[in-house]
Amino acid sequence: MAARKGPDDYIIVLIDGVCHLCQGLTKFIIKRDPSGVFRFASQQSEIGQDILRKGGLDGGLANTVVVVDHGTYYTRSAAALRIVRHLPMPWPLLYGFVILPKFLRDFLYRWVAKNRYRWFGKDEQCLIPTPEIRRRFL
Repeated sequence: MAARKGPDDYIIVLIDGVCHLCQGLTKFIIKRDPSGVFRFASQQSEIGQDILRKGGLDGGLANTVVVVDHGTYYTRSAAALRIVRHLPMPWPLLYGFVILPKFLRDFLYRWVAKNRYRWFGKDEQCLIPTPEIRRRFL
């Protein structure tokens, strides 16, 4: 029997639970993460809000993905780069964009975030995960 993993053994991804782009990102990661390194929560959920508070972040961050990796919090482009870094090849190659100045990466990130509902749509309530991915949610 494998040893039980603690919270620091997972990379936590907090998403905007009503955003179709964010829901798609969650499904994209799960499909490419057979070892189950990533865990997910909606920022709107009680656990999502608790994780944000523990990191000193306010609850109004629905316009950005938040990644918690071994206790360190990442937002915007840094969070996206952190995700691709932990996916199988060829996705870690995108981590090379870390050489771009953060203000440029975050400018592009904010532009997509600002338009995501218009481009991809949104739901009135948070994603209800299917049984096969429910175990990956906190």
